[in-house]
Amino acid sequence: MGIYSLLSASWMLLLDAPDVAFTEAAVGAGVSTVLILVTLFLTSPVDKDSGRKRLLPLLVVVITGAALAYGTLDMPEVGDPNAPNVIYVAPRYLEQSPSEIGIPNVVTSVLASYRGYDTLGETAVILTAGIGVILLLARTRRKDGPVARDPPRSENRLSLLRVVTGVLLPYILLLALYVQFHGDYGPGGGFQAGVIFAAAFILYSLVFGYPSARRVVPSGSLRFLMALGLLLYIGVGVWALLEGGEFLNYSALDPHHPSHGQHLGIFLIELGVGITVAATITAIFFSFARRTQP
Repeated sequence: MGIYSLLSASWMLLLDAPDVAFTEAAVGAGVSTVLILVTLFLTSPVDKDSGRKRLLPLLVVVITGAALAYGTLDMPEVGDPNAPNVIYVAPRYLEQSPSEIGIPNVVTSVLASYRGYDTLGETAVILTAGIGVILLLARTRRKDGPVARDPPRSENRLSLLRVVTGVLLPYILLLALYVQFHGDYGPGGGFQAGVIFAAAFILYSLVFGYPSARRVVPSGSLRFLMALGLLLYIGVGVWALLEGGEFLNYSALDPHHPSHGQHLGIFLIELGVGITVAATITAIFFSFARRTQP
């Protein structure tokens, strides 16, 4: 699955979709692969029969799946040149984005400004999913005792993996910062940068151990950052309202230069997305790392 995700990222790059390729490489080939392996490690090889048959969850899944399948019947065929998004939406974004938003990367203009409500909802979904996973795993996790100390230097043997990781981590974090703050002008943005940040912390935890990673990024700080990013996103929308504009209409942030307001608003909400995504993914991995194998 990890290899397939990496190949998918290369296909998306060939299709001139580097923003999606960033996400697929980091999430699909990186984070998802690690979480699947950790899940396999923590899963007991013995099935436990609860003796209860729960039909309600099955019924909910079947009804939801049928509704989604029914909804696809009204969608245009894949690649239809007369589809509404091809005739109306895409040309409008491509033609008006330079003057209305003033950002070279049209993908960022669409996701952060034109579809700001959708991106806000997606960020809230990520936060909610992270909270749900943390609560589920917290029911059976062992209690966190004092953070273990690193062994003495005489017993802490340097390995090639630790040396290589120590060299690569600063560059991974630097790449994440570049993707975060250069997403207006090139491929990237808050979601891609957040995933790269999380991948760096997960790599550090895998190589140097969970206790060391927990000292670098305490769990309380992660929970605070998870909410902070979404609150920053919402705060930008409220700011626009207070300036007399519409919610998430960044032009109101600078009425004399609307494009400057768009730049500022997109910068802030992308920062909020990056903070929430990085903290949520890292917190999910830490929740797995705190558990013991059955």
